[in-house]
Amino acid sequence: MELYITEISKYLITLLLALYTLECFLCFRFSDEERRRGIYIRQNFLMFFVHFSCFMVICFQTGKLEYLFFYIFQQILLFATVMLFHMIYPKGNRLIINNMCMLLSIGFVILTRLSYEKAIKQFFIVTVSIAIGMVIPYLLQKFKFLKSLTWVYAMVGACALGIVLALGSVTHGSKISYSIGGITFQPSEFVKILFVFFLASALYEANDILRVTLTAIVAGMHVLILVASKDLGSALIFFIVYVFMVYIASGNVLYLLLGTAGGCGAAVVAYQFFTHVQVRVQAWKDPWSCIDDAGYQITQSLFAISSGGWFGLGLFEGNPTSIPFVEADFVFSAVAEELGIIFAICVILISISSFIMFMNISIKLRDRFYQLIAFGLGITYIFQVFLTIGGGTKFVPMTGITLPFISYGGSSVLTTLIMFFIIEGLYMIRQDEGVRSVRRKKEKAGRQGTSYAKEDAKRAAESQTEDE
Repeated sequence: MELYITEISKYLITLLLALYTLECFLCFRFSDEERRRGIYIRQNFLMFFVHFSCFMVICFQTGKLEYLFFYIFQQILLFATVMLFHMIYPKGNRLIINNMCMLLSIGFVILTRLSYEKAIKQFFIVTVSIAIGMVIPYLLQKFKFLKSLTWVYAMVGACALGIVLALGSVTHGSKISYSIGGITFQPSEFVKILFVFFLASALYEANDILRVTLTAIVAGMHVLILVASKDLGSALIFFIVYVFMVYIASGNVLYLLLGTAGGCGAAVVAYQFFTHVQVRVQAWKDPWSCIDDAGYQITQSLFAISSGGWFGLGLFEGNPTSIPFVEADFVFSAVAEELGIIFAICVILISISSFIMFMNISIKLRDRFYQLIAFGLGITYIFQVFLTIGGGTKFVPMTGITLPFISYGGSSVLTTLIMFFIIEGLYMIRQDEGVRSVRRKKEKAGRQGTSYAKEDAKRAAESQTEDE
């Protein structure tokens, strides 16, 4: 019986997620949220059925009742998130919230399969993170002084990274975290957001050579601290975000070319000075030559992806745990092995649809500060997705970056949730800008109409005087 359920569910789950993904892009046909309402409702039902189908298979495969209760708690959390957000912020963007919940549900499914204990920890972190995130759109609309905290963002970010460099614990050869009261934090995840706010605040009014030089010094300080901590994946993200935000703020292609050249030069230097970079590059170039050592992770990842086929082996039918640190660095490979390549491609497309919406919001914002924030957070998000999936598929060298919402990691999931809720706040600011713009046009038209009426009355009076 379990065999039939597992086999049938593979195709059903893939079909449901494919339909959900299609709806993600169909919503871009309409410009306002009201006309997208039917799409969002269908997405909610599809998300529910994907989640339900996956956990039905897990319960049949394991025969453990606790998985059923865990599913119920997850479903309550996801349903409450969608409904409460819509009630609290009726002008919010529901595609972003739907995609966030869809990716979180996929993360819960694959983490439950890989490690039930870690899945429970992730669930509690997500619950707290959503509670925190719900307040962010309101605060973003109320706090008008955020654009004036340029150097506060820079100092707090640099100090947080510096503390890790001095006092942080070493994880897989890199100093990336420290613990307070038994709770482990990865500051670079939070500093990503502060870094985007710093650049937006520094560049929204002026983007001349002096301002670009000052921001380059601060950005370089952040990157150098991360390099010294051997957190090269985060350093790469900071660098890419800086280059693209400076280019968008200035519109100067020269900055983009200089950034590209500087990045290539920095990569060569990193390869020469850091042994673990050389190891990762070797594992990327030819993992088969060191399959028992540095290439073991990537070769196991490729085996997992290829063995899954289009529709996957089915939950609990593969062997993703053979990949070291699969729940963090190679979770995409686990998804592809057990849920299929089509399912994995849909995960990529859902992430891309979120990025497109981020860019859409950025383009339509009138306030330059908020526009740059939306753009910077969008670049941060999609580049992190690219590095994780690219590393797991041997497209780029592995960087140790987690896949947003799906990989195990408290700091990562919290900061990504904060990023999505910030974007929601920016979307509502854009809505308010549109309302104010329409109101100003009506007032202007009204004043012009009054002026024309006065002129007509004056001409009529003059004409009457002449007749008399």
